[in-house]
Amino acid sequence: MIDISEIDYSVLDRPEILMSLFHPRPEWGEPGTNVAAQDILIQVESDVVVGGRFHMAAEAAPNILFFHGNGEIVADYDQMGPMYNQMDINFLPVDYRGYGRSTGEPTVTAMMRDCHMIFAFVEKWLQENRCSGPLIVMGRSLGSASALELTASYKIQIHGLILESGFAYAGPLLRLLGVNVNALGFKEEEGFRNVDKIRSFNKSTLIIHAEKDHIIPFSDGQALYNSCQSVDKTLLQIPGANHNDIFLRGLSEYMAAVKTLVDKIAN
Repeated sequence: MIDISEIDYSVLDRPEILMSLFHPRPEWGEPGTNVAAQDILIQVESDVVVGGRFHMAAEAAPNILFFHGNGEIVADYDQMGPMYNQMDINFLPVDYRGYGRSTGEPTVTAMMRDCHMIFAFVEKWLQENRCSGPLIVMGRSLGSASALELTASYKIQIHGLILESGFAYAGPLLRLLGVNVNALGFKEEEGFRNVDKIRSFNKSTLIIHAEKDHIIPFSDGQALYNSCQSVDKTLLQIPGANHNDIFLRGLSEYMAAVKTLVDKIAN
């Protein structure tokens, strides 16, 4: 396993950035009512756990480890889980610190370290539960950073990559969120380097992006696609959609593209 103590994004862990980048909220009430879902707490530090909700279809089914956007929690995907299960896919959404049933406070460094801990836990959990299907990593919006961190680090163990509304460059995103990156002296090479990390992954890749994304422009999805070195890569544009209504406007195309990628990997 990678020495996560060497992962340092402190340049992004400034209060003015964190307050714009993370919007944590708790999950109230009882855990999800879906009987096929199992609530998980993943130990990422001695006194910090990160929550997940694993929607399981079958032991032999392909597995999607999913990192959501900055204003979401795993409970927001309680309706999506059964949809994945109906396609014979195990769907494993996980939170960040401070989100849902997780403890701790979110920072960029913590998020990028935690995804390694989460990945190690998921690998072990799947093995212990006799889940033998291939493992695919997926990230939406902010979650694209975690997904690409993992695919750049575990090329052998990960069989496929899905990015939805992912960002290629940190600087423009931070500016849109109201961060004065020039005043902070921020340099792109100090950031997530998503567009660089995707170059190191050459397995099946699906990139989904809204045509009229008002937060992360479609050009970011195009840049990620152009940088991807896989011979099996797909860029799906959802016409007329923006960052927040991509499911509403293109759910059938979205899920069909996911199913196509997963089937290719599984078969």
